[in-house]
Amino acid sequence: MPEPEQPGQTVVVAADYFSSYSVVGLLAVVGVLFVTVAFGANRLLRPAVPTPEKLLTYECGVDPVGEGWAHTQVRYYVYAFLYVIFAVDSIFLFPWATVFSAPGFGAATLVEMFLFLGFLAVGLLYAYKKGVLTWT
Repeated sequence: MPEPEQPGQTVVVAADYFSSYSVVGLLAVVGVLFVTVAFGANRLLRPAVPTPEKLLTYECGVDPVGEGWAHTQVRYYVYAFLYVIFAVDSIFLFPWATVFSAPGFGAATLVEMFLFLGFLAVGLLYAYKKGVLTWT
């Protein structure tokens, strides 16, 4: 093992570096093997008796009669989309809080966060002005 150049430095050996990745690779192989065995067992153990009723399209207890077009309310999708936006915002806030406390990153990360929150505020204001946030 080579000696460190200065006291306090550590030397990373390539074998140690790649051995940590071998654990990740082994876990990935075990995961893929587990899924493959589960699907294979399902295929071998299930009864396979296709009947016309089983092959019929079925959704929510309603037999398929008539046309396939149906009117849906767009507002449900808008609420789901707004939820996703704010979920992404909260996911971004946690790592930002850890970087903000690190020395040397305070001012830059603060400006970036206010820019990000500003974009979200503009989007929320736009949704409010369009009347998307009213439940009627």
